[in-house]
Amino acid sequence: MKKITIIIPAYNEEESLPFLYERLEKLMKSINNYEFEILFVNDGSKDKTIDLIKEYREKDNRISYVDFSRNFGKETAMIAGLDYAKGDCVIFMDADLQDPPELIPELIKWWEQGYDDVYARRKSRKGETWLKKFTSKMYYRVLQSLTNVEIQRDTGDFRLLDRRCVNALKKLRESQRCSKSMFSWIGYKKKEVLYDRDPRIAGKTKWNYKKLVDLAIDGITSFTTSPLRISTYLCIPTFLVLGIYFIYVIIKAIVTSTAIQAFQAIILLILFFAGVQILLFGIIGEYLGRIFNETKQRPLYLVNEYNGIREENE
Repeated sequence: MKKITIIIPAYNEEESLPFLYERLEKLMKSINNYEFEILFVNDGSKDKTIDLIKEYREKDNRISYVDFSRNFGKETAMIAGLDYAKGDCVIFMDADLQDPPELIPELIKWWEQGYDDVYARRKSRKGETWLKKFTSKMYYRVLQSLTNVEIQRDTGDFRLLDRRCVNALKKLRESQRCSKSMFSWIGYKKKEVLYDRDPRIAGKTKWNYKKLVDLAIDGITSFTTSPLRISTYLCIPTFLVLGIYFIYVIIKAIVTSTAIQAFQAIILLILFFAGVQILLFGIIGEYLGRIFNETKQRPLYLVNEYNGIREENE
């Protein structure tokens, strides 16, 4: 019998967990030809999330959990889930039930037909503001324009991955991660499944615009070096415009016999080039910061306990 691991990163989700477990239990009862593992990754929650997970494990041996020593972030929680998952395939989903568990049988159906990465694409996104939807759309458009790898738009982490996709992702150990980009980078046979995303069942979202901007920057700078070429793209047209401008100024001065206001031109040029330099230094700084973080070679996460067993980090 094939085993399916459902990986659920959780951070302060005590209000959502009862609803989530109820729907997952109902789902697993309706599917008898697979063995399930529900793997929670507690990302340093400060509420009763880990206590609830332990209660569920005591009465249901299909429940497993990894308890972090502190909050490391959702991206790190996802790679930890892959490290500890035992299934022939894994399914990522959020604890807030915006990803409906009832879609899982369809994901499994396409997996059985030979697809390695069955990803759920959102037809609609209930409970999200117009601004968030617009910025998300623009982000994917920019990211796609910077890379030759096809990016799945309007997709989150809700997807099924075959074991060979899991093994491929486990090899990618960079510290500043963007799983959505990695899912595209590894390739393999993909299948799209459309669904309507629900609003949160309970609690509050852990994402704010600052975190979303950080995630967008991580996604671009960890997935492509194209921003480093901005200097080339900016310099060529800039020097062309400046050359034309200087020719214009000289010709105008000769024809009209008027003096050139040199201080005005100098101030504008200084300000313009200062802005360009600041932009380019910022881009270079992003990549230098990544090199700095990667050379530390720190572990991606530290585990407090796994299924009640205290972890010793050697």
